[in-house]
Amino acid sequence: MVFDDALTAVQALPDEVTAPRIARRLRQRVPGNARRLAQRLAVKQGLLHPEQRSVVRMERLRRRVLGSAAAAPPRFLVRMDEFPHWLAADEPRFGTDDFERFHAVMAQAGVPYLTAVVPQPGPNPNDPRDTRRRELDAREREVLARLPREGVTFGMHGLDHRTRDLRPRHQGELLGLDDEALAWRLEEGLAQLARHGISTRILVPPWNRFGAGQWPVLAAHFDVITGGPESVRHMGLQAGPVWHGDAVYLPSYEPFYAQAGSIAAPAQAAIQREGGAWIPIVLHWGWELEDDFEGLRRLLDVIGPHTTHWDDFLAAVDRSAARTRPVAVPDADTSTARRSAA
Repeated sequence: MVFDDALTAVQALPDEVTAPRIARRLRQRVPGNARRLAQRLAVKQGLLHPEQRSVVRMERLRRRVLGSAAAAPPRFLVRMDEFPHWLAADEPRFGTDDFERFHAVMAQAGVPYLTAVVPQPGPNPNDPRDTRRRELDAREREVLARLPREGVTFGMHGLDHRTRDLRPRHQGELLGLDDEALAWRLEEGLAQLARHGISTRILVPPWNRFGAGQWPVLAAHFDVITGGPESVRHMGLQAGPVWHGDAVYLPSYEPFYAQAGSIAAPAQAAIQREGGAWIPIVLHWGWELEDDFEGLRRLLDVIGPHTTHWDDFLAAVDRSAARTRPVAVPDADTSTARRSAA
């Protein structure tokens, strides 16, 4: 994945990028619990900088292997969480009208993005005791039917985005489920999306939380699993995209996981470095309402020419699977046999 552009352009031969010295740098195992906790605390305290450990690390590796041929614009992947908004039933300001305003800004800028879809949102999603779920309404279905024609790729954002834990720092829909319950929830979500003609290969876990031990089940249902700052506690601070067993892990961290206005400066710096790395940017359209999308417009002016369609990223995943067996695998206690690359 790191060298996909060079391999596609035949700038680097497979034996160069799979040499043991390179494979060792790409191999990222899930650290133990104490290490994950320490990393998460260090990030919060500003002692560990995710951009240096992820994006800049991949840029340096590309330069080490490719030399001057590594110089290329970053490949920004824009992810938007989520639609329908998980609080739409409780707060009307997060309804479809304002999402349409967000999408209009994105479409006018010509920036493709991924929408994390909640198949059956429910009211009061912060209360695990409330098990109600609703069907998508006619307006939501109409919007979702139109989005793929306007540069949007879909991911699945859980089933109902309802937390299983009342504690704010432990919120998560998937975290703590056993394999059977997790598989049912993933399959039910995919089935509900299929009812509306939606299919996806990408999982966006609600609250970016899932357990490392759940990876085999997640990877049996999706080819790409995303993460965020909260994922450091459960997967460690990892550079991505990176293969773990049967799926690609694509986490996004600060400063590219924030309100749009604050992302513009680090995005411009990445463009000037010409490191050629994949850089996932995570936006929350509800956050952008605060300045009526002005920060979003500034960000899109910066990243617009360097954004990549998610379908192109999925094509790179397929090429990677076909070229070589992934070199990065989880620890033995979180690994299972690989599925076929098909």
